[in-house]
Amino acid sequence: MTEETPGFEEKPDVPSGTPDGAEPKDAPSSPEEAASPAGDAVQTVGLTAQLDQVRTALNERTGDLQRLQAEYQNYRRRVERDRATVKEIAVAGLLSDLLPVLDDVGRARDHGELVGGFKSVAESLETVAAKLGLQQFGKEGEPFDPTIHEALMHSYAPDVTETTCVAILQPGYRIGERTIRPARVAVAEPQPGAAPAAAKEEKATDEESGGTEEV
Repeated sequence: MTEETPGFEEKPDVPSGTPDGAEPKDAPSSPEEAASPAGDAVQTVGLTAQLDQVRTALNERTGDLQRLQAEYQNYRRRVERDRATVKEIAVAGLLSDLLPVLDDVGRARDHGELVGGFKSVAESLETVAAKLGLQQFGKEGEPFDPTIHEALMHSYAPDVTETTCVAILQPGYRIGERTIRPARVAVAEPQPGAAPAAAKEEKATDEESGGTEEV
């Protein structure tokens, strides 16, 4: 008979070099874990490509938005310019119809007939016309300019050196840079063959200074 030692149990044989219940640390637990580094790299490349596509699309949309905004600004400026032009044309047409009345007011003022209630009405009319941008031009003695003057009378004068407006028969009117009626004037030109007055004065001065020189 064999006697058993109390408290001692036989254990199954364990391969040497491996702790009980432990697995090798470097051994992959599954094929998926073994392939994870390569999968992460592929996923990173894919995300980078998607990000580049998003950036490209964003740049394209930003460019489209900027072009659209520029086109809108140009359109708004054209509309505002056209609106101002239409308004100016409408005002010019209205004031053109009032020019004969303003001419009558001017003649009445020149003859001393602008008195009483007629004077108040006339001045109110001129004030409203000025607020609408109407400007009167044309003065005696200014050089003749065919772009703003209309010569109705012509003469020669010895005291002018160039074609000059010597009388304003009807004043001209403009709105801004738009002339709605040229000034109707009488002009005078220098006498044909006559030396300009300035040249005569200069010649006389030279002669006087030359006569006083000592020999």
